[in-house]
Amino acid sequence: MDEKDLIDRAGVIRDGEELDLEALQQHLEPILGASAAELQIKQFPGGFSNLTYLLSSGVEKWVLRRPPFGSKVKSAHDMSREFKILSAIQEVFPYGPKPIHFCENSDVLGCDFYLMTYIEGLVIRRDYPSNLDLSPDQVRAQLLNFFDVLSALHSVDLEKAGLQNFGRPEGYVQRQVDGWCKRWEGAVTEDAVNCDVTMQWLQDNMPRDSGKASVIHNDYKMDNVIFSLENPLELIGVLDWEMATVGDPVMDLGCTLGYWTQMDDPDFFREYRAMPSDVKGAPTRSEIISRFQEKTGVSVDNFPFYFCFGLFRLAVIVQQIYYRYYHGHTKDQRFASMVKKTNALQKMCELIISGHIES
Repeated sequence: MDEKDLIDRAGVIRDGEELDLEALQQHLEPILGASAAELQIKQFPGGFSNLTYLLSSGVEKWVLRRPPFGSKVKSAHDMSREFKILSAIQEVFPYGPKPIHFCENSDVLGCDFYLMTYIEGLVIRRDYPSNLDLSPDQVRAQLLNFFDVLSALHSVDLEKAGLQNFGRPEGYVQRQVDGWCKRWEGAVTEDAVNCDVTMQWLQDNMPRDSGKASVIHNDYKMDNVIFSLENPLELIGVLDWEMATVGDPVMDLGCTLGYWTQMDDPDFFREYRAMPSDVKGAPTRSEIISRFQEKTGVSVDNFPFYFCFGLFRLAVIVQQIYYRYYHGHTKDQRFASMVKKTNALQKMCELIISGHIES
């Protein structure tokens, strides 16, 4: 295995997403010292929401996060919130990058942004790299480790992290359902399917909160974590904390499983898999739920609700991105056919509602 071929490399900055290098150098000089004068900027290829850049100066490397250009909804891209939660978990959860500097001076880049440490490692997206040869047993071990780290996050002591007053865990499930239904209504396009039945079903079948308040990531998936190059079964970093809060851990699990396809899922759903979860060795959703309950001590009752919510929420996220393209707010061609994924996710919701898929 050639480690260099497995690193998630930053490259050419996409048109329209360039940063003001001179302004950045001047601003970061007090933080980075002489290194600021030699800064070079590249952009990481992944991500449809907040933008991620690699800053380098000689052998030193850092990561800069900023909202997408043209975004007017500050709450959806709250850099200060992301910086705060990363700062809080440093002593209790060893997988978050170390935050270095937060900037709210819009004269620098025209928006809030923050700087954090760079973690070099393996980022896995839709498929395993062709030169990463894992046996089915190794696939299983890696993917179970992926979920064990999520369970570890849900087990963080809120008081030790100083997050006991962060977020609003009471009534979390209700607020999430209401909020994502409202977001859907604000992102509908003519070519998107009707989600009224799904939204009503979520309202009618909503469970109470699980009873445990935890730090939750809210976008925990394979391309938001980093595995070791020396041991690809070992998870060494968790990225993209923009939606993290304190809330119901079972909702967080449901959101992750909204990305999770398995071998017996319909082809139309597997076509849009976000990670290599439908390969030999990968655990099923039922196995993941059992392990989650064992690791966290939290019961997962009424799983169809959580799975359906995870799928619907993902459909809304995808549709919000597509909405920007549909109305000409972005020309990024990655977004051009996203409504097809929106519609496939909604179709899965309908199969859950009809009882054809239980887990």
